[in-house]
Amino acid sequence: MLLSEPIDQFQTDHLRKKGLLHPDEEILGSEKAGEGNMNVTLLVKTDKRTLVLKQSRPFVAKYPQVPAPQERTGIEFRYYQCLADNQVLEHYSPRVLGFDREHWILAMEYVEQGTDFLGIYQNPAMFTEELVEELLHYLKELHGLPKPDFPGNMAMRNLNQQHIFELPFQKENGFDLNAIQPGLEELSLLVKKDASLITKISSLGKRYLSPGNHLLHGDFYPGSWLNSPKGLKIIDTEFAFLGDPEFDLAILLAHLKMARVPETTVEQILQQYSLEKTLLAAFTGVEILRRLFGLAQLPLNLSLKEKETLAKHAIQLILHEQF
Repeated sequence: MLLSEPIDQFQTDHLRKKGLLHPDEEILGSEKAGEGNMNVTLLVKTDKRTLVLKQSRPFVAKYPQVPAPQERTGIEFRYYQCLADNQVLEHYSPRVLGFDREHWILAMEYVEQGTDFLGIYQNPAMFTEELVEELLHYLKELHGLPKPDFPGNMAMRNLNQQHIFELPFQKENGFDLNAIQPGLEELSLLVKKDASLITKISSLGKRYLSPGNHLLHGDFYPGSWLNSPKGLKIIDTEFAFLGDPEFDLAILLAHLKMARVPETTVEQILQQYSLEKTLLAAFTGVEILRRLFGLAQLPLNLSLKEKETLAKHAIQLILHEQF
């Protein structure tokens, strides 16, 4: 059963049967919920409440030409299960209302007036000291959980490994970078022609795929943080896995650098959450480069010259492994 918009009577009956709707609950309307990349995500209004239904398909919703493992909503469901007994992490999580494993439909509470932080690339002042404190609180608590029984999530990790550590750095990858910004394709040759850099990035990709002992969010960037009247909520956890804490923190730091958040803030974070600096620096550099030259582009307000400066900084982070 595939969700569609609007939700029809057949889908409504199915959702009731699976316990995602109450037996006497009527759907008043449904619409697309935000600009999600991976899944079909619908905002559903009923006569009793508003909820979010998320269904994974065997491809990326935003890029149907990109195959993706369909079990990813099951990963998200399991992630929130692992956090449910921790009061700190439970506070930052939207409530799970139900899960239809047969059709990979996850029902979650609607975070009223929730807005992500993607505007940070145009307005770095959005990254306040209070937000720093909360994000680090979340990561430390998450990474400090006893090692849970968690799936390897290898299908999603293999997909991510390709788009983070491989495809952006291949000369013939099919990405039309000049359509994004004239001259960006030529700029990408900074990386694509550097054999030693490619070798180092490849080794980091193998490290990413290695088993680890800490539960990670797996995609801890501003699109996964929601500001709401109920406080900060962390969403979109389908890339979660057991790995190195440095990976989560590196994603955070990379996006702060791309948003041109002051370096004093980056230094403050490095002091407050002390992890292995060489691995952290290298993962940070790779995330910057893949966002500049890969498929998953961001709304960056940067000139080509600024991107060149950022790319060279990222290369230094990878090769010299220090901030």
